[in-house]
Amino acid sequence: MSGLKVLVVEDEPLVRIDISDSLVDAGFEVIEAANAADAIAALESHADIRLIFTDIDMPGSMDGLMLAAAVADRWPPVRIIVTSGHRIVEITDMPDGSVFFSKPYRATEIVASMHELLRG
Repeated sequence: MSGLKVLVVEDEPLVRIDISDSLVDAGFEVIEAANAADAIAALESHADIRLIFTDIDMPGSMDGLMLAAAVADRWPPVRIIVTSGHRIVEITDMPDGSVFFSKPYRATEIVASMHELLRG
């Protein structure tokens, strides 16, 4: 799975840098976005993104759950992981096949989940 492109969507710079570094160390190529609008622009310009990892609570007109729904609708092959430190999300609140992680999460668990999603 080395070199697969992952989009990390997180408005907190230190959190975004931390998970991005962990994903790079695991062999992924990472694109970063601070909000849903930037994430959509990244998806439009990088057709080879295979997975997004998005926080729910972000500034702008679209939160992470709305972004996940938009991605599932517009880019169905893209796998989705959603995270939040403030909300617990039911599986029915997310697109089919998506995964949820509460913050704080362990990067090793995120990487393992990404490998599982991308194999499936």
